[in-house]
Amino acid sequence: MLETRRGLVLRGLDLSLSGQRVLHAVSLEVAPGEVVALEGPSGAGKTSLLRAAAGLLPCGGTILADGGHPALVFQQHALAGRLSAQENVLVGALGRLGFWRPALGLWPAAEVAAAEGCLARVGLAGLGDRRAAHLSGGQRQRVAIARALLQRARVLLADEPVASLDPKNAEAILTLLRHLAGQEGLAILVSLHQPDLARRFADRRLRIEGGRLWET
Repeated sequence: MLETRRGLVLRGLDLSLSGQRVLHAVSLEVAPGEVVALEGPSGAGKTSLLRAAAGLLPCGGTILADGGHPALVFQQHALAGRLSAQENVLVGALGRLGFWRPALGLWPAAEVAAAEGCLARVGLAGLGDRRAAHLSGGQRQRVAIARALLQRARVLLADEPVASLDPKNAEAILTLLRHLAGQEGLAILVSLHQPDLARRFADRRLRIEGGRLWET
């Protein structure tokens, strides 16, 4: 029997933080191979929605995602500058390896090879030994995406991944996300402040304000 893939499905997500309701029964779907842009002003609930979908914030409702939990790519990379690009990517394997062996530097050879493969998939082949602190902003964001890929996620959530990048690197990162969706069948939900980029790179655009969502 062929596997039926759903991508990402959110149904009726409700979230309150510090006694304030942040998300109001939010529902959406992102199909495999699709890039959906999430737009809205600061404080509208974009980051809260992505973190809730990634399982980082407890919320009411239903979250269904291919491959288990979605992987979240943060705006500011969340890399350790003193570690190499490869070591930062390997952090994506901790969920299935535990912490004691990696803490001793005992990464399985298969995971090291997979990390190098993920770096190659994002255009950083041969840069695995370079410290993250010595990478450009665009390269650091690519490392963050490679780390998400090593989680074996089929759904990527990207929280303003190009907000701190110059226009050339911003376009390169969004082109990479489009490639991962189209060529590898990932479902990608990305929050963006730039409507022009959303129009050019997304298949659909959603807008959130006051914790309520609708399609533009």
